[in-house]
Amino acid sequence: MKIRSVCFLTVLCFIITGVLHAETAELNWLNWSQMPLLPALNGQAEPIGVAGAFVGIHNNALIIAGGANFDKPYDKTQKQWHDDIWVLEKDSDKWLGGFKLDSSIAYGASVSTKYGVVCIGGNDADKCYDNVFLLKWDSKKTIEKTDLPSLPLTCSNTAATTIGDVVYVAGGQQGTRLDSAMKNFWSMDLSKISEPNSLCWKQLPAWSGERRAFNITASQYNGKEYCIYIIGGRYQKSIEDSNWVLLNDIYEFSPTKYAAGKEAWKKCANLPYPIHAVCGMDIGQSHILIFGSAIKTESTNANDSNNTGCFNRGVLAYHTITDTVIKVGQMPLSQVTTTAVKWNNDIVIASGEICPKIRTPQIWKATLLKTSTVFGKANFSVLLVYLIGMIAVGVYFMYRNKNTDDFFRGGQRIPAWAAGLSIFATLLSSITFIAVPAKVYISDWTFITLNLIVIPIIPFIFLCIVPYFRKIDATSAYEYLEKRFNVFIRLFASFSFVLFQIGRMAIVMFLPALALSTMTSMSVPTCILLTGILTVIYCTMGGLEAVVWTDAIQTLVLLGGALYCLFVMINSLNGGFSEFISIANAGAKFHAINWDFSKTSIYTTAFWVMVIGGVGQTLVPFVSDQAIVQRYMVVSDTKKVRNSFITSTIAGTIATVIFFSIGTALYVFYKAHPQNLDPTYQNDAIFPLFISYQLPAGLGGIVIAGIYAAAQSTVSGSVHSISTVVVTDFAKRFSMLKTEKGYLNLARFCTFLFGTLGTILALIFASADIKSLWESFIEVLGLLCGPMCGLFLLGMFTKRVGGISAIIGAVSGVVILFMVGRYTKANMVLYASAGITACVVVGYLMSFVIPERKKDISGLSIHSM
Repeated sequence: MKIRSVCFLTVLCFIITGVLHAETAELNWLNWSQMPLLPALNGQAEPIGVAGAFVGIHNNALIIAGGANFDKPYDKTQKQWHDDIWVLEKDSDKWLGGFKLDSSIAYGASVSTKYGVVCIGGNDADKCYDNVFLLKWDSKKTIEKTDLPSLPLTCSNTAATTIGDVVYVAGGQQGTRLDSAMKNFWSMDLSKISEPNSLCWKQLPAWSGERRAFNITASQYNGKEYCIYIIGGRYQKSIEDSNWVLLNDIYEFSPTKYAAGKEAWKKCANLPYPIHAVCGMDIGQSHILIFGSAIKTESTNANDSNNTGCFNRGVLAYHTITDTVIKVGQMPLSQVTTTAVKWNNDIVIASGEICPKIRTPQIWKATLLKTSTVFGKANFSVLLVYLIGMIAVGVYFMYRNKNTDDFFRGGQRIPAWAAGLSIFATLLSSITFIAVPAKVYISDWTFITLNLIVIPIIPFIFLCIVPYFRKIDATSAYEYLEKRFNVFIRLFASFSFVLFQIGRMAIVMFLPALALSTMTSMSVPTCILLTGILTVIYCTMGGLEAVVWTDAIQTLVLLGGALYCLFVMINSLNGGFSEFISIANAGAKFHAINWDFSKTSIYTTAFWVMVIGGVGQTLVPFVSDQAIVQRYMVVSDTKKVRNSFITSTIAGTIATVIFFSIGTALYVFYKAHPQNLDPTYQNDAIFPLFISYQLPAGLGGIVIAGIYAAAQSTVSGSVHSISTVVVTDFAKRFSMLKTEKGYLNLARFCTFLFGTLGTILALIFASADIKSLWESFIEVLGLLCGPMCGLFLLGMFTKRVGGISAIIGAVSGVVILFMVGRYTKANMVLYASAGITACVVVGYLMSFVIPERKKDISGLSIHSM
């Protein structure tokens, strides 16, 4: 198969195509719409709104309770405190009233939870309070109030947030004057709400900066965990000094570091200006929006009903991964001293103060705008040419398949370098293309050990594993298990492999679908269908020979597209490569080894965890994965197998460096250009986001073709290997058909059937909410395939283990892995190694209890090779 012309055209496209798109100067992330006005409060003639109310969502209803305001005329009336509770149900324009708090109160904190709206502290005209209570909207359309444990101190003008069931309160003032601002940080675990004796507030260490009130307290994911963020605020040095000290700082609190006894607080970037008395809200996977600031910027006429307020209306976005802040729009009204809440997919900002003494009854709803993009004819044309080319390969090889040996092993006429690229491409998948850069983007290079551990393990695979498969001239890897143990173990392993590969196809079809849907108007399901249908077509027609040659072509497309993206990212920096290195080093993005040997290191990315986990993850495919073992048999002799391993290892090492560098470059690019981030996209889609908006016409199509190449190479390997296993281990093993042509037709039918099934499961998988698809893949890999790999190792390296002991070991491995995953916090990268170890240890020990019956295993164990 000649691919010289493909290489030439790919390189030519990279050379002649343009550079980075121009960036837009003005951002507007939000679409604002008005909701029904807050009704007039008790004793007031018209709706004028409140400041400092408790605001939250419970049972899909908006609750506004308490607050304070000035009646008209504003300059001639005293502040009034309220106990009214108003409720607005979803899809209703009518407020429900008549509910009351126990007393008139305002300026506390409120946070929405599944248990109800938690209302914290507050004050009236005379004093601050430490009261905490829960407001629930029940099915009878009434408000239910439940008292909770009081705060350690009286506190008002504070802010609260949650991580899971834990409520965090930070900042506030102990008295009615600002000079009593505190450095308080408390938490309470609401999961213990049914245990009154255990439910209490916990004192946590405070941040290193200034004491404050009127700050924002928010929670958001920082790429590693959900953290607490303390943003801005103000304080007064003393009673004598009446000037406010306004703050623009951000501090991050790590619950994980705190639990491990480490320093939990970190100083983050500063805002471009001080913010205080405003609300903030986490949005997307890594942004926090900051709505305005109580800094007077405009004059207004209180009698002008169209005024927008006199405070700063700018909306800022803080990104927790790149530690950057940008302006992303403007509020329609300068609402301060209120709380922002999430209501389904929208953000609601209710009432509040728009000028000194002036409140508003307006309720505004903000919806995130998804940036539209046009994939363009040039990109579609490039992608279409690639996809048609893959089908053409299948058609070409269809006529060379005369029997099942041609269909399953390519007649053993494939060159070693092509087999090596096929091994690489099968292992790579779209998970590497998309999820690895995303993982590095949000963290660092600590996972690189998982990939590079293959280098010292490959000689062991060639010398100690491959000879067994070559000796029995295997078509299916699981033929070995029957010869070494029994037919039941062969069928058990074959069936387990089929289940895993179907699940794997779902994941690797979903990722490129996510990428293409990011850049086009096509939906994710449509993109999944496109990937599945085209892959099934060329696999069904061309057999393994078509799979291997398309893998080789796809490797060139994939690596070429990845290299170009890396070039574009680095070239976009004013300082080029030196700036790339500088920013990455400053963010510790090249950190690769975590020297942690503590008792809790098993939960982390410690170096020893990565090494042990990497060994297991490498052994599983090279020892027991039919999709890889099948490549050992497509060449004519053992020397060519060795050469294919060399090719695969070189390609894999180069790809590892490229894709980890892309992850770092994505971090550097978006730190330098934070305005190009889009909070509507998940972190797993960060690379597709870059491809979508930063690559010129034509090149985007080539890179997306690379993503398709990664997906199709894995899917084609999975589909074809499933077909091989079903026909070889089930149909042929039990002589279900009479002719070789019948088995060839069955092979094609199985390829079509299982490819279709994998596509259907991918459509189901598309609706799952998974933080990191790569970690999910590793979890499935270890749970299903670790014990299977252990079966092969038991057979190859022991002589006393029989079939019964081996199957007990495999089942024990699955059970132990399930228990580890369910009841421990061990890092998921260890699952494969744990499964292998459990199977081998239990199986070997059981051989002393259940001795092997007399069986000739000559040439099937290291003791008789």
